[in-house]
Amino acid sequence: MRKVIFYLIFAFTTSLLIGCKTDNVDGIIIGDTLFVHQSFSRNKKMKKLIQQSLNKDANALVSLKNFPNGGAASSYDLGYVITQIIYRLGEEEFINLVKRFPENEQDFEGLIDVGLEYGDNDYNGKMDNKRFKDEFPKLYNFINH
Repeated sequence: MRKVIFYLIFAFTTSLLIGCKTDNVDGIIIGDTLFVHQSFSRNKKMKKLIQQSLNKDANALVSLKNFPNGGAASSYDLGYVITQIIYRLGEEEFINLVKRFPENEQDFEGLIDVGLEYGDNDYNGKMDNKRFKDEFPKLYNFINH
């Protein structure tokens, strides 16, 4: 009987912890490499930064842009999160947020490039293979002024 209770508690706790991690914040899809391989508290922090960025918090967007992700595939997934935020807010509103950044934080080009090329921003199940200067020309020109 004790073993049964132990296994039930273990199963419940495990499902609770796994259920607390998310791959979606208000419709913004987070790639596996950003949420599966990090702690619960880092996942919670990232989720909060995404939500605050959607609420047009420039400081949160800077923190999200610089979120420690381990590089490689995680950088691609972070770029995908950023491009989804741009689409959601609109290019003009995103530029207005970036204008409030310190100048040394205004470079998003690498993240946006990989987010557009490898992300699925049109949600059709395929990588988009889009280019930054074609998809967001005003933002591209602002960043590369």
